[in-house]
Amino acid sequence: MLYRKIKGYIENFYETSGNALMLTGARQTGKTYSIRSFGKSFKNFIEINFIENSDAVEIFRDITSADEILLRLSALINIPLEEGKTLIFFDEVQCCENIVTAIKFLVDDGRFRYILSGSLLGVELKDIRSVPVGYMSIKEVFPLDFEEFVINLGISQSVLDKLRNFWDSRSEVDSVVHAKMMQLFRLYVVVGGMPAAVAEYISTSNLNNVLNVQRDIVTLYRMDISKYAQRDKLKIKEIFDLVPSELDAKNKRFILKRLNEHAKFERYQDNFLWLKDAGVVIPVYNVEEPKMPLKLSETRNLFKLFSNDVGLLASQYVDGIQLKVITGDPSVNYGSVFENVVAQELLCHGLTPYYYNNKKRGEIDFVISIGSSVLPIEVKSGKDYQRHSALSNLINDSPYEFTEALVLCNGNFENIGKIVYAPIYMIMFIQPQTEGIGIYKVDLSGLV
Repeated sequence: MLYRKIKGYIENFYETSGNALMLTGARQTGKTYSIRSFGKSFKNFIEINFIENSDAVEIFRDITSADEILLRLSALINIPLEEGKTLIFFDEVQCCENIVTAIKFLVDDGRFRYILSGSLLGVELKDIRSVPVGYMSIKEVFPLDFEEFVINLGISQSVLDKLRNFWDSRSEVDSVVHAKMMQLFRLYVVVGGMPAAVAEYISTSNLNNVLNVQRDIVTLYRMDISKYAQRDKLKIKEIFDLVPSELDAKNKRFILKRLNEHAKFERYQDNFLWLKDAGVVIPVYNVEEPKMPLKLSETRNLFKLFSNDVGLLASQYVDGIQLKVITGDPSVNYGSVFENVVAQELLCHGLTPYYYNNKKRGEIDFVISIGSSVLPIEVKSGKDYQRHSALSNLINDSPYEFTEALVLCNGNFENIGKIVYAPIYMIMFIQPQTEGIGIYKVDLSGLV
């Protein structure tokens, strides 16, 4: 059984809330697996899949009360429902357009607990996302992040705690530990975080088997585009297929002319958004100014497009790259896969990654907001990681003030001025920071 952080999130949710919870996310990220694992803590666990059991959709047509729903549900499953001891799991809810109305009734009724899961593929789920607060919360599930990956490979919590201390203090990691963690990071680049691929590696250590699993998932994604995209299926597939080559180019920004010499963003915008909403790509938009709030200077028609999983990305490159990556072959360009790891890690940690490009200063791979500050991040995969003219220009010759800048690289910790050089595996410790607003009372004297 794979260790997943989402399981702890689910457990805490049901200990502290009486609402329903819906897990969303791209296909094959482990939503159903995590729910079934959690369901073992209930005496009765009932699973209704709206794809496998099309009759179940009829339960939710023309409903007027929770009693009516539960009566129909009991007839379908032929299993007694025990109050306070039953978790009911509705899977593939994008195929049941009336599920939101039903959940309102069922949560208000309060006799049983409910959990839902839906693929981000399909327009129906967009309506489900708009469910009013007070009945259901929504949590997106991502592939395993690097920390989850190494835990499943056997890295102890004590080692992770020591690494976190090195990160917090920005101090050098023991050389032996550093070498082992870099080896694990390169393995993560190849295996990625798709649960089926990770489980296959743990079970067999056979990278060919892992590659087959990954390519099956990529094929499944392409089939889903044909199935769920209501229009422009060919355009969406073309964009999806271009992600690996675009990231491998010198300029990683997605170039529309590679789709069509006369392509305009307005004509393709919905296609990019479809892939983003499906959870299979990660768009990282350009910001015109690296200052808070970053969202205000976002440029929607300038972006990089990353894969939702670095292992899937690596599987779409030429055969044999996996072994070269693991051994650190210097002939391989690691830039695209290293940056992909950073993009997906930041996203699954709850951070929104952007990038910054300026004709005078150059391009910064990522900029993120941490608390009330902006953190510029450069990702360097080679030995010359201290060469970064754009970052130096931004730090030394710009009107923007930064507490620090970060270079994620193969090397160990080093601090030079405001620039922190950190091992790239330390990306697992970059987390959002929330600053309390506190209590504020308005003085109404003179107005009352």
